[in-house]
Order: sequence, then C-alpha cells, then structure tokens
Amino acid sequence: MSEHNQAANQLDQSADYESALDTEQADVKSNITITESAQGYLADLLAKQDTDGIGVRIFVEHPGTPRAECCMAYNQPGEEDSADLVLTYDDFSAFIEAASVPYLEDAVIDYNKDRFGGQLTFRAPNSKVPKVGADASVEERINYILQSEINPGLAAHGGMVDLLELIDEEGVGLTAVLKFGGGCQGCSAVDMTLRQGVEVQLKQQIPELTQVVDETDHSRTENAYYK
Repeated sequence: MSEHNQAANQLDQSADYESALDTEQADVKSNITITESAQGYLADLLAKQDTDGIGVRIFVEHPGTPRAECCMAYNQPGEEDSADLVLTYDDFSAFIEAASVPYLEDAVIDYNKDRFGGQLTFRAPNSKVPKVGADASVEERINYILQSEINPGLAAHGGMVDLLELIDEEGVGLTAVLKFGGGCQGCSAVDMTLRQGVEVQLKQQIPELTQVVDETDHSRTENAYYK
C-alpha cells in the first residue's frame, strides 16, 4: 500500500472516530442548571487557581442509592474524559461525568449571598432515585419504586428495604428477593408491611413480578420499631 493511501486511511479512521465521538456526545444530554450567581462564584474561584483551562468536574458518588452524594471538583486541563458531557460558560467549562448524567436530571447549582459571604448549594432530586424510562429493566423499575415510593414511608419508622436479587425460576416466575433494614429489621409488623404494602405496590406497578420474598434476619431486633 502506498504512503498516500496509508495516510488517507488513517485520516478516514480518525474522522470515523471523531464522528462516533460527536454522536456519543450528542446522545448525552442534561438539563442541569448552573445559575448565573453560581457561574460568577465558580469563575472567581477558578481564576484564583491561576491555571489556564481549569474547569469543574461534576459527578455523583454512589448514584441511585440512599448514600448518593453530589460532588464538584477542580478539573485540571487534560483530566476530562472523552465521554464527559461538557457545559461551556463564558469563563469556564463544566465537565459532567457521563455515568452521572441520569442522576443529575433537574439538578440546580446555585449560589446565595448572605452577610457571612455566601453558600454554594447543589440540589439534585434524582441523585438517589433517577427517573426510569420505558425501556428500563425490571430491576431498575423495582429499585425506583422502592427508593421513590416505599422507602420514604418506611423512613418514618427508621426503616428501609432494598432489592437483593431477582430470580426467574421455571414454574414459579419472577421473584424479587428483598432485605429490610433499620427499624424494619426484627419489627413485629414487618410481615404485614411486606404483604399488604410492599408486595402489593410492586405487583401493581410491575405485572411481570410473580412474588416477593423477604430474606432479612429478623432474629435481630435491637433496632426494631415494634418489638
């Protein structure tokens, strides 16, 4: 193969890669809002770092769980990832971790001045429970219902419930194996909570589910709400 053809092929491959990357970027979208006041605060903060091209990186640790935490860090030049969603502002760029984008839907970063200086706030209502689409898996839909509809009620008694696994057994169907914790572990009312509350709600919204079982060790009653 001639050097000319080799060079042409390399250019074509590079163009294909960049086109694929552009398509990937186009598919990743977010409605995260950084208010003007927050932009001004971040721009001043970044300017003090005296580093050309420095930006901010935004991501969620433990996304989709009760331990979810929204984070922001400096993004040094070259630390960005090709899969990042990039939001460009007048004085800086924000790099959103691709895996965190669904959990940052409807997120708002704001800065409120007060007599003590001011405070940067980060509100992300979907960080613990991301919205699920029509093509979501059964596991994703169960987790969504547990975290958004069931656990907020159990939290009033200091309790919680999580999905351990899904089992698809011939002759039985799809079984959701749950584990209760906090005030629900060892609680004398947990069976009623499971059968009349959790199981009914899950089956109503997820017709594919045939049964719900509890694998919690309820012999441990030290934190039980009802004993």
